Amino acid sequence: MSLIEGSGLRIVAMRMERLTLAQAKAFYAVHRKRPFYRSLTRFMSSGPIVALVLEGDNAISRWRDLMGPTDSREAPRGTVRGQFGTDKERNAVHGSDAPETAAVEVPFFFPALTLV
Repeated sequence: MSLIEGSGLRIVAMRMERLTLAQAKAFYAVHRKRPFYRSLTRFMSSGPIVALVLEGDNAISRWRDLMGPTDSREAPRGTVRGQFGTDKERNAVHGSDAPETAAVEVPFFFPALTLV
C-alpha cells in the first residue's frame, strides 16, 4: 500500500476475497476468446485477491505506470509487476485501462460504491 499512497494516489475502497472460477470468468469475460482466458481465470480464482478503488489526478495512467508492463519479466523493479509478478499471465495485478472500463469493473467488486 505504501507504493500506492507514496505515489499520491488515495485508496477509497478495498476488499480482500477469493474469486470463484465463475466470478473470474465473469470479470474477464472480455477475454473469453483469447488463448490465455482459461489459465487466467484459473489463476485468478486460485487464491485471495485484493480489489482496490484508487483516486487522484490521472489515477488510471498513474496506476498503470506503477503496475509496470504486462509482462513482469520486462517490468522495472520498482513497479508492482516487477516486484511481485512472475511472467505475462501471472503478473500480480490488474488495472482498468480507461474510465469506461473502470465504470464496469469497480461495481463488480463494489456494487454499493458511488463514484463521483
